[in-house]
Amino acid sequence: MIQPIDFHAAANEVRNGYMNRVLTTANDHDIHLSVMDAPYFWHVHPESDETFITVEGVLIIEFEDGSVELRAGQMLTVPAGTRHRTRPATARTVNLTVERKDATTVRCE
Repeated sequence: MIQPIDFHAAANEVRNGYMNRVLTTANDHDIHLSVMDAPYFWHVHPESDETFITVEGVLIIEFEDGSVELRAGQMLTVPAGTRHRTRPATARTVNLTVERKDATTVRCE
């Protein structure tokens, strides 16, 4: 039988640090749970858009020309090939992210 996924419980297992894991796959996209308390590195996904859905806290998504603040209940899609970096504006953030299955992440300096 198909069972629900309790992403709040999974997020509460991580109180400090960083965690990013695939919760499920829908068609050809993975849905990740991401918990973070420090900035992630600048990167790009050459072949996949990335959608961020903030569940807890405030997530800052930085771009080369500015940044966007996502509060709990808000979402934003970063187009494929767009250089960006995420960081929490609060002690920690919990986010769902959706991207193409096996999407490549290219670190930028």
